[in-house]
Amino acid sequence: MRSRFLLKPAQMQLLAAIADLNQLQLAAQKIAMSQPAASRMLADIEAAAGGTLFHRHAKGMVPTELGLLVIRRVRALLRELHSLREDIETYHSGGGGEVKIGAVTGPAAGVLVNAVRAFKQTNPGAVITVEVLPSRELVQQLAKGELDFALARLLSEFDSREFDLQPMRDEKIVLLVRASHPLAHQHPASLAELADYEWIMQARGNPIRETVLECFGQLGLSEPANIMNSPSLVFTIAYLRTTDAIVALSEEVAELLTQDDMGNAFAVLPVGGEMRVPPYFLLTLRNRPLSPAAQKLREHVLEASHEVHQASR
Repeated sequence: MRSRFLLKPAQMQLLAAIADLNQLQLAAQKIAMSQPAASRMLADIEAAAGGTLFHRHAKGMVPTELGLLVIRRVRALLRELHSLREDIETYHSGGGGEVKIGAVTGPAAGVLVNAVRAFKQTNPGAVITVEVLPSRELVQQLAKGELDFALARLLSEFDSREFDLQPMRDEKIVLLVRASHPLAHQHPASLAELADYEWIMQARGNPIRETVLECFGQLGLSEPANIMNSPSLVFTIAYLRTTDAIVALSEEVAELLTQDDMGNAFAVLPVGGEMRVPPYFLLTLRNRPLSPAAQKLREHVLEASHEVHQASR
């Protein structure tokens, strides 16, 4: 029974060089090997293959039928090895690879868009996946190793010792309505005036919802009685376009939806005073090193956050 036919990279390079140059001496020179060593290596390869791979002629060496079969596979393997080497170099440079990150809606619409755009300009081959979810789900995924890092708030149910915490910034809350809303272009409205309108909110426990309801409570007002619960921004936008409902959003998301090129369908409702939610963090798992690509994207996130902070001062 013939032993398994296994080739080392140097052996594959020799076979490809002989096929290209048709002479053992030239092939040996190409791969920086002496001719006697190349001759012994070829003999070992042919013994393992169980047959002659090249016909020897006065004018050179020509592959046999078995040789053509082997060389065809050798060339394919060499291409794969070359591609693997390039992939490894790209990985270590941070220019490729796959990065999966997550964010709550505010930084997703602002800081993260700017960071990913800057990263992709110099790393077009990298595959980026972005999850936009509530903080609880983001931290759960991060803890399981399903995300490289996340822009989220660390809730009390999680052990902060498992994460590296980079404080970012708080979020300003604004109230968004359709452009034709009865209060859209009046003087700043009070929360008392807004209490009887329909509201769209995320689930209880969501920082934006809790901040808004706390503002009602501080004024001695009951929370709105007519509340539509939905975590979906797509549903919220569609519903808002056809009703007089009010939705509380981060300022970054509201700015995106009220830009001129978005059709001027929405407006920020003027309200006296400010509402802000606690700062979010740039979270990474403490015992899980980031890949070069993820580390590079993280640096872009920090840079984009700094630029947004400077512009808002």
